[in-house]
Amino acid sequence: MVSELICSQEDKPLSHKSPREIERQTGISRSTVQRIVKKDLALNQYKRQAGQQLNSDCKMKWIQRSQQLLQHFPTDHRVCSIWFTEEKTFTVATSVNKKNDRIYAEASKKRDVSPARLIRDRQHFSRNVMVSVAISRMGKSHVFIESGAKVNSEYYCQHVLGDGLLPDICAICQHHTWILQQDGTPSHTSKNTMKYLRRENIAFIEHDMWPPNSLDLNPVDYAIWGALQQMVYRRRCFTTVDQLKQAIITEWSKLS
Repeated sequence: MVSELICSQEDKPLSHKSPREIERQTGISRSTVQRIVKKDLALNQYKRQAGQQLNSDCKMKWIQRSQQLLQHFPTDHRVCSIWFTEEKTFTVATSVNKKNDRIYAEASKKRDVSPARLIRDRQHFSRNVMVSVAISRMGKSHVFIESGAKVNSEYYCQHVLGDGLLPDICAICQHHTWILQQDGTPSHTSKNTMKYLRRENIAFIEHDMWPPNSLDLNPVDYAIWGALQQMVYRRRCFTTVDQLKQAIITEWSKLS
């Protein structure tokens, strides 16, 4: 019974039951269900992840462009020369894990606890700062986006690339060849940006070669942002944007 309920049926995705649901349905205690799953059935538990839903056209583009990337970058040496770029917004208000946001009190009922202890104030719109980064096996670079700036192609080329990322990358790589990767954001793929990169003799991955919704291909998305965010907000509370910026700079310098 546990074997049939704990796993989804082949023709019915997400038809599996949790140990608690199996306990209610069968009368088998939850601890027994967990013991059966672990010892008798030898099943391992894995956390599900959210993913982008792709239609058939996107899936076909994904396959075709991934094959193009493999042809252009067939070796680890070629991949190591790619500088991956991405932007992210950090807020002054610290993100909170609601499951762990608890207090302890001697009161036997919640209504007897002071509201000042139970309510965590938050601003409707938290002040924030946007940072653009570039990483590769060779090194890393970052630049802050000015508050209130409209990040169109002109601003992106002049301030993010021209004054920020590209000088750092050139200084780090020196005589080594390197390639710039960008996602499908309009400011990255506009004709003006393409002209700017070609004028500056910057080799880059064409936007029609990069697969859509490909967060798992960019190490900034699937690794760096999570690590940096955890380091920035660990045991810190910010009251100003300048404090947040300084924390980002400090923790960014620690990333190897």
